[in-house]
Parts: sequence; structure tokens; C-alpha cells
Amino acid sequence: MSEEAKIEAGTLLVSSSPHAHAPGSVRSIMRDVIIALVPALLASWWFFGARALILECTCVASCVLAEWLCRRAMGRPDTTADLSAVVTGLLLAFNLPPGISPLLAAVGGIFAIVVCKQFYGGLGYNPFNPALAARAFLLLSFTGAMTTWSASGWVSVADVLTTATPISPDAMTTATPLGFAKGGLKAGAAALGMTPALGWRLFLGDVNGCIGETSALALLLGGAYLLARKVIPWQTPLAFIGTVAVGATIIHAASPATQMPASFHLLTGGLLLGAIFMATDMVTSPTTGRGQLIFGFCCGVLTLVIRTVASGDYPEGVSFSILIMNAFVPLINRFTRKIPFGESHA
Repeated sequence: MSEEAKIEAGTLLVSSSPHAHAPGSVRSIMRDVIIALVPALLASWWFFGARALILECTCVASCVLAEWLCRRAMGRPDTTADLSAVVTGLLLAFNLPPGISPLLAAVGGIFAIVVCKQFYGGLGYNPFNPALAARAFLLLSFTGAMTTWSASGWVSVADVLTTATPISPDAMTTATPLGFAKGGLKAGAAALGMTPALGWRLFLGDVNGCIGETSALALLLGGAYLLARKVIPWQTPLAFIGTVAVGATIIHAASPATQMPASFHLLTGGLLLGAIFMATDMVTSPTTGRGQLIFGFCCGVLTLVIRTVASGDYPEGVSFSILIMNAFVPLINRFTRKIPFGESHA
């Protein structure tokens, strides 16, 4: 069959240059992300038990079902097989407190898929990370449920913080380390002591927090896998984490009595989860290397601002920093794109 005949028969895809070829597919990329999330998944079961498993199953099931129903209602091809809904469900679950109602988790999963993804046209068209947008929706709509923290299965935060803190132990059993730090900052109290025992527990994940964010070890293992598989760029997590590390070091040096050290900021909250798995989302992050560095840097700055300003009520800044920067991705791509040879820079 001639080339013209193949074109007429629809067996060839004809498009203008340039032509870029990649060995991976959406399904293979999402499969790698799921594999990378396994260490954090196992850690969530270990520290939070059946509560974590129920939330994860609920979020994944609600996301997959919502995507299937939404695509069917819109008369579009089913896309559940690409596993992107599964990834969204897992990431949403990882951003939820262990004591939240499964019903609210299901509401978050439906919101993530229907409102944050399919309303824009599906995967590749959504401007904001669906899991983070759903977390923000739940936080604003059900603030009490999203900010009530039950201790991990092993230990409460009261057992790992230094005894020098002015906050009473009864208040510590239902808050995260970041919550204590921000509470002390607002009250003008001295910064909590970062002891080796606390650092070790933060690294392993044996503290209060969202079910998928507490174990730095598990998240770093997943990040190393994604980098080795070249699924995520190194620029975004390096710029994000590096900016927080350098900025927190400077802030702590300027006011060691009221600001926590960089190690505390790196090991608490959703920094590693956000920098490795959320900020690197291929749809809602920049496509150029320079753009990814800018994106990560700005996320780090916003995170530090939210965490360290005493007048603020919210102790964490990762989710909102990424969502804010998602809105600037088209501009970052525009101003960091490579100019083809022979074109004007104007």
C-alpha cells in the first residue's frame, strides 16, 4: 500500500514537526507513581492502622467511580484504565487526617475528579492539581474535621516533644508538630527543642499528621524511585526543598528563640510529599528546566511565609503554595520556553 493510500485509510497519523517520541505512556507513568507511593502506603498502615486503609480505599474507589460515571455521562471514552484516577485517590488520601469520616473522603474524591479534572476536559487540561484542590475544598468546607488530629498508633506528639515546651501535654495529643510550632510562634513562646529523639521519629513517621505525609523515609524512597525511572524532573523537588532548607536556616539563625530549625521544616508537614509527588505533576507544573526551578523556588518561599509568619492561623503552607503556583504555570512556560533557532526573541 502506498503512503497516500495509508493516509486515506487512516493508518498513518500526519502532523507537523517537530516530532518528539517518548517510550512511556500515561498508564506506565501512573504505574510508576503508584509503585513509588507503596512505601508511604505501607507506613500509613503501620502507624495509623485500619483507619488509613479505609480512607485510601474510599478515596481511590470514589475517584475511579466518579471518573467512569463522568466520562460516560459526557459521552467520552473511558479513561479509568490510565490509572490517573487511582493516583489522584491515593494522593488525596495521603493528605487527609486519619480520623476524618470516609464519607467526607468520598466527597473529596468526587470533587477532585468531577470539578477539578473532568470539568476542564480530563487529564492534561486541568490547571490545578486535583488532589490538592480537593484537599483545599475539604479544608475550607469541613475545617473542624480536617484539623482534628488523632495520634498515630505508636505514640502521641506529647511523647516526643521536649519537656521544655510551655504547652501542656493534654493539648499535644491532638495536634501535629507544625501545629505546635505555629501555636508557640503566635503565643510568643520559645521554639520547641529539636532533639535527636524527635528528629528520628519525624524521619520514620511516628507522629501525628496526615496519613501519607509523616514518614520522610518512605517518601524519600519513593522519590528516589521516580528519579531513577526519570518520571519526575529533579529541578522542582530540589528547588522546593532547597529553598525551604536555606530559608529556614536563615530565619532560624536570625531568631533561634522563636523559629524552628531547617530540619524541623523539612521533616514535618507535607513538604516532602508535596515536593516529590504534587509539585512534579506533569500536567500542572512547568515543562522547561528553568521553569521547574522557578516553580519549586516560589513554592518554597510561599511555604515558608505561611509557616513562619506569626499572624497566620494556618500552620502548613505546602498545599496552598503549590495551588497558587499552578495558576502561574502558563506564564512560567511562556517566559522560559526555548526559542527555536532562527526565531526572534520578541
